Amino acid sequence: MDLERLKIEREPARRAPRRRRVPWVGLVVLLLLAGAGWTFRRPLLAQVDAWRLPRVTYVVVERSSPLAAAAVSGTAANGYVVARVRAALSADTPGRIVELNVVEGTVLKQGDLVARLYSDEFEAALRRAEADLAVARASLERRRAERQVSEDTLQERTAATEAAEARVAAAKARLTLAEQSHERAEKLVADSVVSEERVDTTRAELDAAVADEASARADLTMARAAEATGASQVTVARTAEAEAEALVAATSASRDQALATLEKTEVRAPFDGVVVLKDAEVGEVVSPNVQGGSQTRGAVATMVDFASLEVQVEVQETSLPAVHLGAPVDIFLDAWPAEAYHGRVDRIWPTANRQQGTVEVRVRIDEPDERLRPEMGARVVFRPEGEPDDGAAAPAEAPDPVPVLLVPTACLIRQGGGDAVFLVEQNGVVLRPVTLGERRGDRQVVVQGLEGGERVVLNPPPDLRDGDRVNASPPE
Repeated sequence: MDLERLKIEREPARRAPRRRRVPWVGLVVLLLLAGAGWTFRRPLLAQVDAWRLPRVTYVVVERSSPLAAAAVSGTAANGYVVARVRAALSADTPGRIVELNVVEGTVLKQGDLVARLYSDEFEAALRRAEADLAVARASLERRRAERQVSEDTLQERTAATEAAEARVAAAKARLTLAEQSHERAEKLVADSVVSEERVDTTRAELDAAVADEASARADLTMARAAEATGASQVTVARTAEAEAEALVAATSASRDQALATLEKTEVRAPFDGVVVLKDAEVGEVVSPNVQGGSQTRGAVATMVDFASLEVQVEVQETSLPAVHLGAPVDIFLDAWPAEAYHGRVDRIWPTANRQQGTVEVRVRIDEPDERLRPEMGARVVFRPEGEPDDGAAAPAEAPDPVPVLLVPTACLIRQGGGDAVFLVEQNGVVLRPVTLGERRGDRQVVVQGLEGGERVVLNPPPDLRDGDRVNASPPE
């Protein structure tokens, strides 16, 4: 037997082909990450620099008038023009603005209407209070009339009582006369002088006198009772009048309260001044109990009294001996550095600033003008002691004044036996040698090395070197 023919031919099992992973998915992710890194590279690098690089502040060098620069030979301090009288105007009650009559620069007189809040409810309450007061006053007039009628009635009843008393007295007199006549008639009858008829007549007269006297007494009793009733009515009428007067007083107070509440919806100028800031618009809600926000404002407008403008400066403690009350000063505005204003020290703060080592001083301006504005920069020069107060601070005239460069002394460093400053250029600093002139208070005249407009590092760190990258920003 051929067993080979009985074999079953089996084909080898086919292995399932392995699926190959597609490589483009990872490539797309890498490309997206690379694109995002490229797109946001600058803010990312800036953020890294903000964390890693040293922070420095800088000031911009500007040219100053020599008239102002030369005026700092004495003790000087920088400051700002401020208003001694300043007010943020708001209503005494919360509400929605329906009328606003001011913008920045509006000149106001004391009592002028600045804004008005929604007040329909308060006006209705005032009208009702006025109506209640009118009703109360009418009731008072009626009560007064009733009291007058009751008093007149009491007078009539008092007169009636007096008349009744007079009738009683007359009846008593007639009774006494009738009694005497009857007694005499009885005696005469006993003596047989007159007849019995005479006695009968006197007895009838006596009886009539007794009846008249009793009637008069009854009338008197009734008159006194009526008088007492009239007196009670007068008391009631006077009480009702007093109640009506109290009601008038109460409704009058309610009317005054409603009027005061209505007036709270009006914002008026508390003094003569100028609006320097409009804090809200028509339709916004204001409330005196908030500091402002997206939904509610705390003030409608801010105004200042320009007649109260003065200069606020911070004087270094080491320079304080040169400052005393009433001392003459020269004031140079940054906007007009070549012109001097004259003034005097008005107030010196009783406490110092521990962090800055300064004392606040307020300077009164002798002759303010329309150029002065709150928050303007100013420099105050305290005249040396013994200098005559002749009203002249800086030279009134100077031929062709050439501006000079002044930098704060805090920007200067010593480098290689000379003076230098660090300039901020792009993201780094450059060391720049400078030639200095004379010192002016806390600033130094730069004769050579700067042109103006450069950004100079203020209080440079000791380890700062030429070419270092820094994170620079202006002072706050």
